[in-house]
Amino acid sequence: MRIALGSDHAGFRLKEEVAGMVREMGHEPIDLGTYSDESVDYPDFAVKVAESILAGDADLGILVCGTGLGMAMSANKVPGIRAAAVSDTFSARATREHNDANVLCIGARVVGSGLARDLVSAFLGASFEGGRHVRRVEKMKDIEKKFGGAR
Repeated sequence: MRIALGSDHAGFRLKEEVAGMVREMGHEPIDLGTYSDESVDYPDFAVKVAESILAGDADLGILVCGTGLGMAMSANKVPGIRAAAVSDTFSARATREHNDANVLCIGARVVGSGLARDLVSAFLGASFEGGRHVRRVEKMKDIEKKFGGAR
């Protein structure tokens, strides 16, 4: 799979590690920045990753900031993106299986390298289960349509 990666300055170092993890797991990382720990605005990189998924350039995305929360909030403003900020492996797996999440958000100030590896592995190793979950994902899409896209 092609995995779009993005971070702000707080997540830069962990994003660099995640790129290596993704490669080791047999996937292709697509690094969309930032490329240093110089201060930047996280929404800019959330949008880059979201757009790469919607354009078909990437299959999934991983975003890293200080907490993962700002990245998730920003990415979820893009219709068609379902981003989840997680810090445990059960949630990383379940958000793919149940919510058909296409972006994993990680907080560099919340998780370390070891847990990040487990989160990435759980997320990339899972797939949407379909079944009863399809109805719920469709309802999320209906909400996007009702309000003219995510706000």
